[in-house]
Amino acid sequence: MLIGIGGVSRSGKSTLANLLVTHFRKNGKKAIIFHQDDFVFPETQIPKIKNRTDWESPHSIDFELFKEVLSLFREKFDVVIAEGLFAFYDESTNALLDKKLFVKVSKRTFLIRKSMDTRWGYEPTWFIDHIWNSFQKFGKPSSEIKDLLIVSGEDEFDMEKVIKYLNKNSVY
Repeated sequence: MLIGIGGVSRSGKSTLANLLVTHFRKNGKKAIIFHQDDFVFPETQIPKIKNRTDWESPHSIDFELFKEVLSLFREKFDVVIAEGLFAFYDESTNALLDKKLFVKVSKRTFLIRKSMDTRWGYEPTWFIDHIWNSFQKFGKPSSEIKDLLIVSGEDEFDMEKVIKYLNKNSVY
């Protein structure tokens, strides 16, 4: 089973992916996570915005390599989880996904969580706004995506609901 998890930065995508991989491994499944951030182009090939690297652009991701790795690992694992801001941006990647989860948070929650995120040092307000706006433009799943479960990232995940969705017509 190939599961895609999308959502804005700091929404809980990685947390949900980790909870799922733990669940599947406890149930005897071979499971692995791929983070879209691990498939960015070299920094020199990524667009800039106000002289800063624009990690928030879908043009920063090597989707061909991402799809190639997902397809290879699909053969070796029972469950492959792919998470990232642009999880649903590329239509050919969407076609590979068996299940799709979208982690939704409010702009207020995003701003609070992002303001506490110091991994990249100080990020100016304009750039944090850019992250949100980029997500609105490129990160939200289109209405054409079928069989998508939207989960709240505001509080703890409703894992019972998520597992029920994943088990429905499961392919693993």
